[in-house]
Amino acid sequence: MKRIVLTGGGTAGHVTPNIALVPTLQKAGYDIQYIGSYEGIEKELITGIDIPYHGISSGKLRRYFDIKNFSDPFKVLKGYTQASKLLKQLNPDIVFSKGGFVSVPVVLAAKRRKIPCIIHESDMTPGLANKLAIPSATKVCCNFPETLKYLPEGKATLTGSPIRDELFSGKKEIGLSFCNFTSEKPVILVIGGSLGAVAINNAVRESLDELLKQFQIIHLCGKGKLDESLANKKGYLQFEYIKEELSDLFACADLVISRAGANAICELLALRKPNILIPLSAAASRGDQILNAKSFAKQGYSHVLEEENLTKDTLLDAVSHVYKNRENYIHAMNQSDLANPIETIMELIEENKKK
Repeated sequence: MKRIVLTGGGTAGHVTPNIALVPTLQKAGYDIQYIGSYEGIEKELITGIDIPYHGISSGKLRRYFDIKNFSDPFKVLKGYTQASKLLKQLNPDIVFSKGGFVSVPVVLAAKRRKIPCIIHESDMTPGLANKLAIPSATKVCCNFPETLKYLPEGKATLTGSPIRDELFSGKKEIGLSFCNFTSEKPVILVIGGSLGAVAINNAVRESLDELLKQFQIIHLCGKGKLDESLANKKGYLQFEYIKEELSDLFACADLVISRAGANAICELLALRKPNILIPLSAAASRGDQILNAKSFAKQGYSHVLEEENLTKDTLLDAVSHVYKNRENYIHAMNQSDLANPIETIMELIEENKKK
């Protein structure tokens, strides 16, 4: 039996693309093993799908001063030793890494063991963990054409991001019924990320009276961010978080307002959903969401509204523009080269695994 080791963790974004690959890997006859940190979010997500999980020591590599910078390198070294022993024991044909700091010792150990390794970089520019790991990789997958210039020639392949199969199984009628919405008015789905986004929540709620004249609104606002005063507003439904019903909500959405995390926007592209992206500001991040959003706007997939410019009026103007031109956005997305990311990545895995 062919064997693959998946690795990646620290955030859900470093895990869910790995999970998206699992059904296809299993159909292709791969035994799948996962290496992550002892107690990271990846452990909960992977054990939940019944994949063997192996925990190793993991330290965070920071660009800023922190007292832990003195102790964490020893955790990374310990993780490297543990990863090397695990890879010797598991003897996989290939390693696939989605990034995050726990993946660095695994990729370095794979090179030492002469095991081919494919890395996936979601954002426009590689994060620190992947920057450290790329020299040890056989191939590097990416989401954006602009990313190719940051990667070693001959290693880089434009693939897009693996999308969970269940997102494609949604039913519009079920989504409308779940929300008790009518089919006579279009639906806007607002997604601020798993923690919600205060600026987006506020702008949407300030615009409700105007938006509800034309649209029905599903608002995923984040934990603890429900507005009880709007609980009975006709045509407006708010949730802290949705899991099982998400595919149906996507299916019934005519327009999506979202943050610009790489995995989130790749899902919008795969589902061909006209969208408004409101990226996390540079003041609150390394600016990767802004770059992601600009790339999608340049390719005609998205309309971008920067958080600094987000007001009731700019949001209403953006919604009006995108909905009016929704067919143009869908047409652009239909022309995308990133239509089959799982198929493309599987081809790379088959081509580069140990012979």
